[in-house]
Amino acid sequence: MAKANFNELLEAGVHFGHLKRKWHPHMAPYIFDEQKGIHIIDLNKTIVKLDEACQAIKQVAKSGKKILFVATKKQAKEIITEKVANINMPFVVERWAGGTLTNFSTIRKSVKKMTNIDKMGADGTLDTMSKRERLQVSRQRAKLDKNLGSIADMTRLPAALFVIDIRKEHIAVAEAKKLSIPVFAMVDTNSDPLKVDFPIPSNDDASKSIGKILDLVIEAIVEGLTERKVDKSNEKSEDGVEGEDGVEKKRELVIEEEGKSEKKAAPGKRPLRAHK
Repeated sequence: MAKANFNELLEAGVHFGHLKRKWHPHMAPYIFDEQKGIHIIDLNKTIVKLDEACQAIKQVAKSGKKILFVATKKQAKEIITEKVANINMPFVVERWAGGTLTNFSTIRKSVKKMTNIDKMGADGTLDTMSKRERLQVSRQRAKLDKNLGSIADMTRLPAALFVIDIRKEHIAVAEAKKLSIPVFAMVDTNSDPLKVDFPIPSNDDASKSIGKILDLVIEAIVEGLTERKVDKSNEKSEDGVEGEDGVEKKRELVIEEEGKSEKKAAPGKRPLRAHK
């Protein structure tokens, strides 16, 4: 797994914090200095916490469970949509609906409603409705799609959350905490790092900073998913179901069995009888 590079983080502006007057006291261990009234984050501390978070999130991905990404701020929306969609993980980039986690059954009902509307369009039921009714249903479908987004594909609660800006997404963080779901997050100098399990001290306002941290996190997830595939492949090979070794072993067994069958089928010598 690739390690975070100090110079790359510096170029991305990961070290820029908020104004000194907006700081949170719990961020003191991660602040290096103050320049022109702005706190500077200690990137050496960021690298340590980022590596810890990447190791942990890699294990979650390796277990085959889902990680829900939450980022509704303007600077992060496009980045999350583009990068997270590639690894087939759920994400929320519009409004966080209260109860998304704590009232998951209701969310699933909304997903079912959206699915039913799609079925109505496929089987021609929508065509039998009046123009006004079709318009209402279409608006309802668009609203559900906007609010639910990719979480429509989630059939169960996620194993972890990755949050950008825990102040803005405080409801999501609170719900995860209530359900004991671990939270990974980019934490700026105006936020409380104690509210999340894996804080990454970093600038959560600049799109370049968000993109850089996200690249490293996604790289760790991809590595976890790859290791999971390799482990599964090895297990199947050991069982003789797949893999070149397994196929070769099967051939040897078939040849051996055919050889035994031929020996049994061959006529044996008759014992000599004494003539009277």
